[in-house]
Amino acid sequence: MRVAPAIELSAEAQLTLEKLSRRRTTPIRVVQRSRIVLLAAEGMQNKEIAERLKIAPRMAALWRDRFRKRGVEGLMKDAPRPGRTPRISDDIAARVVAKTTQSKPAEATHWSRSTMARAMGISDSSVGRIWRAHGLKPHRIESFKVSNDPHFAEKLEAIVGLYLNPPEHALVLSIDEKSQIQALDRTQPGLPLKKGRGATMTHDYKRNGTTTLFAALDTATGEVYGLCQQRHRHQEWLRFLRMIDDTIPEEKQIYLICDNYATHKHPRVQRWLAKHTRFHVRFTPTSASWLNMIERFFRDLSANQIRRGVFQDLEQLITAIGDYIDLHNENPKPFIWTAKASDILEKVTRARAALHK
Repeated sequence: MRVAPAIELSAEAQLTLEKLSRRRTTPIRVVQRSRIVLLAAEGMQNKEIAERLKIAPRMAALWRDRFRKRGVEGLMKDAPRPGRTPRISDDIAARVVAKTTQSKPAEATHWSRSTMARAMGISDSSVGRIWRAHGLKPHRIESFKVSNDPHFAEKLEAIVGLYLNPPEHALVLSIDEKSQIQALDRTQPGLPLKKGRGATMTHDYKRNGTTTLFAALDTATGEVYGLCQQRHRHQEWLRFLRMIDDTIPEEKQIYLICDNYATHKHPRVQRWLAKHTRFHVRFTPTSASWLNMIERFFRDLSANQIRRGVFQDLEQLITAIGDYIDLHNENPKPFIWTAKASDILEKVTRARAALHK
């Protein structure tokens, strides 16, 4: 007859197990394991313990052995299990990743779970698990353009320097125009938001004209200066610059950050700037309008006021834009620029290298 290994308890272990077996807050599985060990220490065999506690003999044997190897700590939680053997080998997963990133199906521009599953002879869900594990999303695409401006580094450092360390007694204005804002009126009234259904609006619309918003963002305070005009030629740009000149106290120097749109570099604009020497213009690198902080305000304006708005005429649109700017300026908050010029330059350098491989 097989005899189970004897259990000898120290006084401290005996006390600990007795407390665990009696304490109401102890998990029931730990209570049972503690009782198994206490009975084993009294000299009972696994079959006797099983009959006493109404459990299988193999469970008594398991926790007797676990206590001998790991002590009281070994009773507190289950040992880690190896889990099911993966059905998809690492080699197949690597081939799926390579095929996803380096090729495309003959009948489409990108892989889907079903097309990849057919090509590899595995299930759709297996493809999905491999893609999730490697962070792949073939159905999504993001737009980008890397600047090829030969003076990218100098322009970048000048603009980021103004954001992070603006000059004293001066205003730094991120300035641009948002052109062709359409006053769209829907052909039918929309349905309101309710439980189980989002707000709705018709897919078709009536155009009631367009306007262009010229705006300048004070990067230090977040305050916005805005002016809606019918067109966006150099004449309207000059009109906006004159408005800024009249609004801001004469003793303040003004640094303008704007993109390379031809209107901003028109000869008449250049002559006006030459006469008004407190204006200092810093142009963003080509294809890098994301450096212009006013673009963030334009995004918020579109999302919060324009995209889902209904405007029966152009005046309603202009009024809505003006109201949004006024409300913003009641409690302005600046957008905090955190990226260092060196970090941005490093990313652009890597992107250029990847494009020219």
